[in-house]
Amino acid sequence: TTMNYRPLPDNLTIKPSHIEGLGVFATETIKEGTDLGITHLIHNDDIFRTPLGGFLNHSDEPNCARVELNNKRYLKTIKDINKNEELTLKYTMYNPS
Repeated sequence: TTMNYRPLPDNLTIKPSHIEGLGVFATETIKEGTDLGITHLIHNDDIFRTPLGGFLNHSDEPNCARVELNNKRYLKTIKDINKNEELTLKYTMYNPS
């Protein structure tokens, strides 16, 4: 078998969002507590966004949260997510340096 790079897990897709631009959507039901992968890599003072991290939209009632571990930020579901539902995070604004 050949290993191919996949920018998103198999259960997610990117499509037009009713929130803003494009968003990340579930292609199947995803259970609460599921780790969906890396959204950002942190190196020195630089933060690099992955395709998963680049299309997440804000919600005051999000269904996902970011978890930081070993200079990486991961996306974890905090609610069950239905098929075709958009994945969202509650954004906090970055402090400018």
